[in-house]
Amino acid sequence: MNSIVLVFLTALVPLLVGSIYYNPKTFANIWMKESGVDEERLKSGNMAMIFGLTYFYSLMLCFFLQSMVIHQFHINSIVMNEPGFGDASSQVMMDVKSFMDKYGNNFRSFGHGAIHGIIASVFFVLPVVAINALFERRSWKYIMLHWGFWAVSLLIMGGLICQFTQLK
Repeated sequence: MNSIVLVFLTALVPLLVGSIYYNPKTFANIWMKESGVDEERLKSGNMAMIFGLTYFYSLMLCFFLQSMVIHQFHINSIVMNEPGFGDASSQVMMDVKSFMDKYGNNFRSFGHGAIHGIIASVFFVLPVVAINALFERRSWKYIMLHWGFWAVSLLIMGGLICQFTQLK
């Protein structure tokens, strides 16, 4: 699948996961209690703006995740200052092609990307959510609830990106 198309589709994951995760039949009531939000306040928001910005920020996450879950992304950054970079007939580009032919599909599975998604949730999202929550005097239930949402979302996003992004 085309990488850009995949990124735009994968950016929908937090919206889809959120529609299930924060549904009244799952965690909505806990979320509302822990966040101090009621039905009236929820109805007051500009949903088009909220969903639009959520999608935009999800796109940002997808672009970041590509470099995290696909190790081969880094080969170009290692050699980009070498003479001939970008010229298909140069030695450096022939070396990159040779490397990609040999190793381009290593660790390119849904499971591998999912593991990196979980790692990102534990070592990046959890600390950010926890620090904000601590200063806002929120509960650990609040922290774990929001981290859980991002753990599920990033697991799926990382898996999809790793499995289906095509490198050239």
